[in-house]
Formats: sequence, C-alpha cells, structure tokens
Amino acid sequence: MEKYQLLPEQLLREGVISGDDLFSPGNLGEEHITAVHHKQYWSKLKKLKLSPQEIRRTGFPLSRQLIERETIIAKGTVEIARFALQYGVAFNIAGGTHHAGRDFGEGFCLLNDIAIAARYLIAERLAMKVLVIDLDVHQGNGTADIFQYDPRVVTFSMHGAKNFPYNKSKSDLDVPLADGTGDLQYLEVLHKQLWGFCYDSHPDFVFYQAGVDVLASDNLGRLALTSQGCRQRDRMVLEFCRQNSIPVAVVMGGGYSPKISTIIEAHANTYRLAREMFF
Repeated sequence: MEKYQLLPEQLLREGVISGDDLFSPGNLGEEHITAVHHKQYWSKLKKLKLSPQEIRRTGFPLSRQLIERETIIAKGTVEIARFALQYGVAFNIAGGTHHAGRDFGEGFCLLNDIAIAARYLIAERLAMKVLVIDLDVHQGNGTADIFQYDPRVVTFSMHGAKNFPYNKSKSDLDVPLADGTGDLQYLEVLHKQLWGFCYDSHPDFVFYQAGVDVLASDNLGRLALTSQGCRQRDRMVLEFCRQNSIPVAVVMGGGYSPKISTIIEAHANTYRLAREMFF
C-alpha cells in the first residue's frame, strides 16, 4: 500500500503533475457494482458474510475499511474513464483489481474496477466497444470471467503462463509467456498483438492495466523485463491509443520488487510518458 502514497508525492515533486491534477473519488452507487457483480456476492461483502474459504481466496482479512477502499478504487476508475474521454488519457493512482469475478474475490481483489467502469461507459452510451489491455504479469481472470459473454467488451491479457492464477479464465485473447521472457521477445509479441488483434477489435475506448510486476526484479513476476523495456511497453500502448484517437484510462496494477524505489520509478515512467505524448 505504500506505493499509493509515494507515487503521487514523486510525481508532484518532479512536476509531472500538479495538485490540480489530483482528485478524490466520490461515492459509487450500488447499481454500478451490481451491474457487474452478482447481487448475492455484493450482499455478502457488505454484510461481511463471506465464508472462511472465500476470505482466504481474497488474501485479505475482511473488514468494512477494505470494502470501502474497493468501492473508492472502483469509483476512481469510473471517474478517470470520464476524464479520458475529455483529455485522451487519465490515471487511477490505484486500480487494476482484475482478479475479482462476477461472484468471487481473489488475489487481493474484491470488486473489479475495470469491469465496473467499462460497464458504466456502455450503459451511459459513452462507448460502444471497450478494449481491456491487461499487461500485468498475472492474467486478468476476473475481467475475462465477467465479460465472457459480452461482445461489447474485448479482453486481452498478456501474462506469465505459469503464474497466478493457476486456474485461468478465457479472455478474448490470452498470450501466455514463458518464465524469463525478456524485453525483445516481449515487445515483439506486444507490437504484433496491438496492431493485429487490438486494432482489428475496433475499440472506441481502452482500459490499460499497467502492472509493473513484469520486471526482472519482481518477487512474484518470473518474467525478465528491464525498466527500459517496461517503459517501452507503456509507450507502445499509449502510442497505439494516441495514433488511433482512442481514449485510454490507465490503472496501476501490481508491482512487488524488493525495493520500493524500483516500483515507484517504473510506475512514474507511465505518467511521464503520458505527459510527454498527450499534453
């Protein structure tokens, strides 16, 4: 959780953002949650009635503070989606809770903020075809589960083949990568899919899950990207969106390198690139 405080401090100190660029999310209406998650699951969450097995699956002790945190994150992603429509790009300093499915929480994710925001855009007719580009090292199984039968949201996940979750859902496109995959192979594969599958999907909005757990230094990653490779990955995605005039909402996702400075620097690169390319 430390990175969520340190990252904005770093960006403010560098002048990448100003205080006026930051906002605090408001309240998220329950109708937006139940448009994505089963009502029974949401009811159990609210009442802190998950079973011991369900709680273990989330990885967190269940508490009201945790539920509030998840709703704030989801509301933040809804709001950055609206800002992205206005400015071309916007960021949630947290977000990327992509392991939460329709009726389950998993992997430190209870509510799926990307799915809630994507469904909101479609319901409000602010987008007709949404593409989720999930480049966290862990598959976006919850997002895939939620949109399995919804052709209005296209899910693309490029992740470690042997990494969590071990029982993966089926995205519209899954690209599993071998342990130790480095910059060159990773970027070649990504470029091919961006200008192949993603381009052919004809999205009018993109959510980008920009986890930095792809770094070689990451304790949970098992891939081998350098900091420069991770930065080039972000540039590719942002350039794809910019060239095709597609608004993009960016969520931070995972990052578990031993040094917090490594995590902050990798996340900060995504913001620096967006400022350079869009403003």
